Amino acid sequence: MATDKKHDYHLVEPSPWPIFCSFATLILAIGAIYYFKTKNLWLLFVGSGVTLYGMFMWFRDVINEAEYKGDHTPVVQIGMRYGMVLFIISEVMFFVAWFWAYFDASLYPDIVGGSVWPPKGIETLDPWHIPLINTLILLLSGTTVTWAHHALLENDRKSLVQGLILTVILGAIFTMFQAYEYMHATFKMSSGIYGATFYMATGFHGFHVLVGTLFLLVCLFRARAGHYKPDHHFGFEAAAWYWHFVDVVWLFLFAAIYIWGS
Repeated sequence: MATDKKHDYHLVEPSPWPIFCSFATLILAIGAIYYFKTKNLWLLFVGSGVTLYGMFMWFRDVINEAEYKGDHTPVVQIGMRYGMVLFIISEVMFFVAWFWAYFDASLYPDIVGGSVWPPKGIETLDPWHIPLINTLILLLSGTTVTWAHHALLENDRKSLVQGLILTVILGAIFTMFQAYEYMHATFKMSSGIYGATFYMATGFHGFHVLVGTLFLLVCLFRARAGHYKPDHHFGFEAAAWYWHFVDVVWLFLFAAIYIWGS
């Protein structure tokens, strides 16, 4: 038949979700700015809800393409791997900017902060308390997600689900510990350059942990639904890559900001 696909490439069908998500994130950004100016959250909640809805519908279509339509052929998966690698590289450069700002401020402290680092009046957090616990949690979560990946390669569905459950739980515990740390810190983001660089670097990492946890939670639901095969599971593989990236960034943050910076 003329409609039969005679190649290994994926010709994407027209979809409303890219433009929908573009406008949704615009609303989200405006809502964030509106909150900064007025401390009113309603538009931020609207933007978040619309964005999450668009992401859910878009991801649903991609999952259908992968699991039921057979569009993600080995050739297409190679392109997706390249795309994920480039995305992680862009994330690396994103964090390089925050590390650069931190090292610039700490190696060349200005007179406003007393020409010392940490600046005068800043009581730094003990790196061997919650930060160390969170480091161990993330390192452990890296082993559990690797366990889940190897279980999938061996077609051990039970161990796959168990590994993902443990990883999601560990990610949630990390987030709760970081929130506790923020609530009990004696300095705020407005506490000069130290507070700004500390909260921007660790806060964005915390956001990435939250996103990675949601990413793996979706993988858990899909695994329980019978998705993924030993030779066809890029969705899970991409989540594992992202999680390992989050682990590595935290090790640099722990060494540079918590230990060296204290």
